[in-house]
Amino acid sequence: MNYRITSSKTSRKMGVAVFAVVSLIALPAIIFAATPHHIHIALNNASEAVRWYEEHMACDAIAGRNDAVLCGTTEIAFVEGSTLGGSQGTGVDHIGFSVVDLTAKMTELENVGVRGSGVRLQRFEDGALVRDVPGLFKIAFIFDPWGTKIELVEDTDTLGFHHIHLNSVEPEVALQWYGQVLGGTPARLKGMLNGLQFDDIWLLVSAYTDGRPGLTQGRAIDHIGFEVADLDQAAEQMNQQQVEFRQQPMVPENARTSAKQAFIQGPDGVTIALVEPGWAGIVEQVIVADADLATELYVPPKTPWGEPDLQGIWTGDAAHGIPMQRPRDVAGTETLTAQEAAARRERGTLNSIWGYDREWRDTTLGYVKSAPSTQVAMVIDPPDGRLPATTTEYRQAVANLAPRRPPERAEGPEDLGTSVRCITRGPVGMMMPGIYNNGLQIVQSPGNVAIQKEMIHETRIISTEPREGFGENLKQWLGDSHGHWEGDTLVVEVRNLNGRTSYQGSSENMQLTQRFTRTGPNSLQYQFTVEDPTVWAQPWTGMFTFVRDDSQYELVEYACHEGNYGMTNTLSAARAIDAREAAAAANDQ
Repeated sequence: MNYRITSSKTSRKMGVAVFAVVSLIALPAIIFAATPHHIHIALNNASEAVRWYEEHMACDAIAGRNDAVLCGTTEIAFVEGSTLGGSQGTGVDHIGFSVVDLTAKMTELENVGVRGSGVRLQRFEDGALVRDVPGLFKIAFIFDPWGTKIELVEDTDTLGFHHIHLNSVEPEVALQWYGQVLGGTPARLKGMLNGLQFDDIWLLVSAYTDGRPGLTQGRAIDHIGFEVADLDQAAEQMNQQQVEFRQQPMVPENARTSAKQAFIQGPDGVTIALVEPGWAGIVEQVIVADADLATELYVPPKTPWGEPDLQGIWTGDAAHGIPMQRPRDVAGTETLTAQEAAARRERGTLNSIWGYDREWRDTTLGYVKSAPSTQVAMVIDPPDGRLPATTTEYRQAVANLAPRRPPERAEGPEDLGTSVRCITRGPVGMMMPGIYNNGLQIVQSPGNVAIQKEMIHETRIISTEPREGFGENLKQWLGDSHGHWEGDTLVVEVRNLNGRTSYQGSSENMQLTQRFTRTGPNSLQYQFTVEDPTVWAQPWTGMFTFVRDDSQYELVEYACHEGNYGMTNTLSAARAIDAREAAAAANDQ
């Protein structure tokens, strides 16, 4: 056999994965026939990944498993742990699925949007989501929330899980290796792309010209798995052929069955698992919260001048996902389970994937030392965990307000919020945990405490020396803060806000009291009480815990809009909508 396909500038612009010059020659005798068994995706929460692939890739849940789905005959297994980034540019660049109507599928994903679904769509150079490749099929690309690149194609001959797409500096050599070691039938997809066919699943290889592909280990697609009938016999033959083993056949600890697993190293840094029939993955250990996060009788260290030492770098990552109010469906629940807390935080991340790749979000790469908080809600007073009722006057005032312009109809920067404009999130909002930039650094000197929050780079210098009252004529974005010590707790009273940093509807009359208490070597409890009689019938208090992480967390510059085009794009998009509607109105006349 001698198949050949030559790349061209035209084909590269079409976004088709082709080979520089690839020839498939007759392969030596196959060591041992194998069949694709699984794709191993590394991420930070398996349960939400199961939901995502069920919803968007039409995969099926597997009975008795909460960490995998079945996509046709191939399993996609999700293993929680630290990762280094997405699949793109590694030895396994992406995986592929085929659908009946690709245009309709992409329209569906675009209509769902990235919020709440975590689907990132990749557009081609002309802005289109779908490209029709003559002689092949329609293609499109998306990313799952954990950095796995997925190609969607319209190949009605093979629907469902469609292909595994590799990168290689020597595609011809790579295909020969896979054919010799794992089997498969040399073939040409639609007569255009050379590859190996394993029943209905294709193994394709693209020429990688930017140095060498990245190792798959530790990336979104950590490895690909193949099943062999007799793993010991296959391993013996592979060892004779000098295939590099990273792990000889064995039954791993916590494996669900007695089936063995082995790992070999493929070309271009691809890690490959070999498994016996009946392999069903490994039961992952549940990560629980640090035991020292709160110690009832903890006595904090003192500074040289005798004040409680709160200094260090802390993060709110563990608290990301805690809702402000207790959800109605958990009215009688004291705490969540570790699994429920992890899934909750992950849903919060999926709801905000619109802004950044996963590498920019604090909690998604698996390096956060603290487990997600099991706290049900931030509000601890009133005891029901719900915000108190608002006053009649407040409700009437809100009803009389003119509708706020949505960002897509903003007439100017002033129509956008203060956080969008990188001004401030206010004294309450700045402390709240989010998907990224959750760092908090505290530095003390005699009579002063400096609190710096990473998000929107705000630093407050709080005096703990006695001061006479609050300057009534001095209204500020973050108000006027007075600090004092009550035992081991730093109490900060905030008054004189300018009313432009409303939180949950608060007014300029809001009085905020913040309490910082070190409850363990690595835990800092933060309580905040909001009193605003013009809005709420009674004061309310929230609480969550910061976790110390001096060893790996570093606060970096929050440049915000410096050097990007967010504001320009927002306003230009609004003007484009105005122009489109004006043109439509003119045509109707």
